[in-house]
Amino acid sequence: MKTDQHLLPLKGVVQHYAWGGYAYIPNLIRQENPDLEPFAELWMGTHDRGPAVLKSQAGAILLKDWLSQTPEALGASQARFGAELPFLFKVLDVREMLSIQSHPTKAQAIKGFAAENEAGVPLSAPHRNFKDDNHKPEVMVALTDFWLLHGFRPEPEINAVLQSEPAFAPLIEHFKAGGIYGLYKTIMEWPQAQIDEVLHPLRERVLPAKLTDKSSPDFWAKRAFEQYSGTQEANYDRGIFSIYLFNLVYIPPGKGIFQGAGIPHAYLEGVNVELMANSDNVFRGGLTVKHVDVPMLLSHLNFDAVVPNILEGEPVNGFEFRYPTPAEDFQLNRIQLQEGDEYQPEPPKTAAIALVLEGVVRSDRGRVFRKGEAFFLPAGITYTLTAEEDATLFKALVPVD
Repeated sequence: MKTDQHLLPLKGVVQHYAWGGYAYIPNLIRQENPDLEPFAELWMGTHDRGPAVLKSQAGAILLKDWLSQTPEALGASQARFGAELPFLFKVLDVREMLSIQSHPTKAQAIKGFAAENEAGVPLSAPHRNFKDDNHKPEVMVALTDFWLLHGFRPEPEINAVLQSEPAFAPLIEHFKAGGIYGLYKTIMEWPQAQIDEVLHPLRERVLPAKLTDKSSPDFWAKRAFEQYSGTQEANYDRGIFSIYLFNLVYIPPGKGIFQGAGIPHAYLEGVNVELMANSDNVFRGGLTVKHVDVPMLLSHLNFDAVVPNILEGEPVNGFEFRYPTPAEDFQLNRIQLQEGDEYQPEPPKTAAIALVLEGVVRSDRGRVFRKGEAFFLPAGITYTLTAEEDATLFKALVPVD
């Protein structure tokens, strides 16, 4: 193992999307934000739209370039994923609700990417659905109270919603005739005038109301009307229906959830750590001003009712907990240390990226990593981290048998 291959400082890339928060990520990375610019996401990986920079003995270099020169640092994952890091590691601060979306399977991505290439659709085209040939499963762990939509509710619950909300009366016949699929297809294919007619009574009910209960869909519907329609009494976002049809899920700090292929979901509010396959493939279903390809969405969604599976974190050793998922591309672990603890895991079989969320740790070679600092762990290294104060870290890696 080369002497340069130890714990290498890694500088991530901030994405300033309009929906992002103003304080959490700047405080995390110790960066001033006097102009209240939105800091939506912190990316740590090799993605072309936000490549992280590695600080090696030779100087600063893009992580992807360093890996191309040092492929052995990837370890056992090379057999499955080649000379690339198969995941993208993020911190998200969701101030405004994100679009309803889902992602394809690997087979769907390969087929769809090839079809759009053959059709001559530019990669940068706003109506392009497949930006690459990869799937995009995701796991997240909440860092603050976190709210999201996740999968369709059971049919009895949807029926109860339709019966109890007078504005939704026109939807009952479609649900009775076609179940979840028929109902959702109707909503997504209705002309805008029909959407406005059905949603207007709901808007008139929720906008004046003083709503504080975030476990109620009404709270988020009001926020969606305000965010996407403002004061206008038309052009309501059809994604507002999904707030009532999907599971509204609360994730407390330290717990998580997995989003598999075809599961519709939307982040509503909160801060999380997210780990995903390295892909940009997204099908949108509302709560957005971006392109919504309805036929493509309908052909790739899972319309089965979903019971949200909250991930608690399984112990790996005395300090480490993992959040298991079916994904082969990634695994997310949390490391919890008290001052003076020494964390000495088995040498990693694959490359990993770690981020210090709280506290300070010192490596056995004397390198100090503080809150908001990330580092890259090449496969096969032996290392020890000592907590100089209570510390929390998250680690992204590739699972191996």
